[in-house]
Amino acid sequence: MSLSTTPAPARTDRTGAAPAAVPPAGPAVRTVRAAGAATALGSAAWASCILVYGLGADPGLDAAVYNTSTLLFQVGLVALVGAQQATGAIGTGRLARAVLRIEHVLLGLAMLSTLQTILVPAWDDVPAWVAVDAFWPISMLGMFAIGIRIAIAGRWRGAARFWPLGAESWAPVVIPASVAFAAAAPAIAAGHLLAGYAALGVLLVLRPELTGARP
Repeated sequence: MSLSTTPAPARTDRTGAAPAAVPPAGPAVRTVRAAGAATALGSAAWASCILVYGLGADPGLDAAVYNTSTLLFQVGLVALVGAQQATGAIGTGRLARAVLRIEHVLLGLAMLSTLQTILVPAWDDVPAWVAVDAFWPISMLGMFAIGIRIAIAGRWRGAARFWPLGAESWAPVVIPASVAFAAAAPAIAAGHLLAGYAALGVLLVLRPELTGARP
């Protein structure tokens, strides 16, 4: 008996390694797209109510509808700031993270004020709630500061780098314009929302990769 040292012939029925599976969309992409949708829908809802009712509505059902649209817009902003956190839009350092957390707190207080106005409008003149209501414009100024920082940081690319600055300038633009041009204030406010935040939301849905979101 002899022992053969000839290697076994290679198999020819294999065509190669199995193709690598395509990984699902990363969480950052999902976050950015969801935030974009929430921002666009909330902005469109509030802009529509501004065009119908003006910058405020009469007490009763009209006020409830108007303030609900405001709440939807605020929810969109919370989602937008969440996307900015997920993508490091203003930086990844401790200070950048703290700024976005503070903005979330400001928006939370603004939403609390809006909920109070919807559920218990009789409390609108209570001093404590008047103080809480101040966080609504403060939160909008915070968004403007974030928009400036996004443009400077350059971590978001293309249109996504500068569109937030235009969108988040809503308060600094609309509040003075409403004083100077009172008759046109609703059109200015709604138009800025649609061209700014709503368009930014659509951009994030369609081009999340501009934010550095993982494919």
